[in-house]
Amino acid sequence: MGFENIIVEKKEGIAKITLNRPQALNALNQQTFSEIQAALEDIGKDDSVGVVLITGAGRAFSAGLDIKALSGPREVGDVGADINKRAWGAIEAIESLPKPVIAMVNGFCLTGALEVALACDMIIASENAVFGDTHARWGLRPTWGLSQRLPRIVGVMKAKELSFTAETMSAQEAERIGLINEVVPAEKLEEAAKELAGKMLSNSRGSIAAYKTLINKGMKADLATGLKIEAETITVIEDTAERLTSFGKKT
Repeated sequence: MGFENIIVEKKEGIAKITLNRPQALNALNQQTFSEIQAALEDIGKDDSVGVVLITGAGRAFSAGLDIKALSGPREVGDVGADINKRAWGAIEAIESLPKPVIAMVNGFCLTGALEVALACDMIIASENAVFGDTHARWGLRPTWGLSQRLPRIVGVMKAKELSFTAETMSAQEAERIGLINEVVPAEKLEEAAKELAGKMLSNSRGSIAAYKTLINKGMKADLATGLKIEAETITVIEDTAERLTSFGKKT
């Protein structure tokens, strides 16, 4: 499968998707979103892959929406129906993929790029990463989920502070407020992400897929509904018997 704006590599159970427009700080446009969605759909069918990493080439994860993507007959305030449709497709592909997706943030992760990262299951960042929601600075509003995901992760008042001020923050501050999972030295970023991925690969893929579905569905509902979803969801995990038998032999 050939791509122009991303690079896809698969090795030892891990698929790495690299946003590859470093000259534009990996700004997100229609084609990039379409390629991300296509790559994830392919990965979803590939049994050799258990974990996905998403990162950026050069000095940015992504600076956010490519402003050129707004050009055309549509009003800027509407952000553009086409870019929204493709962004939603890519973000839905991240959330619905029955495999963990880790955002490996190596630099700037701003606005629309933060919306993509928030759709991932985990975020690991290098110590020189920078996060921010700058929609308000440009007279825009989020349309890819940030206004709903960010408060659920960092709390309502902190989310309002970040979005209303449009100020950026360091990776260390992002970790402190619970926006990301871990900060590591820049030269150790991929190693740390793959170490985390390796821990997941040693566990049941069926269990992880079930967890991802239950957590994501539950976060869109109240607690009572979430508990009902968990209790009533029937999931067949193929390796349960094998793993329990293996445990019995060890004891």
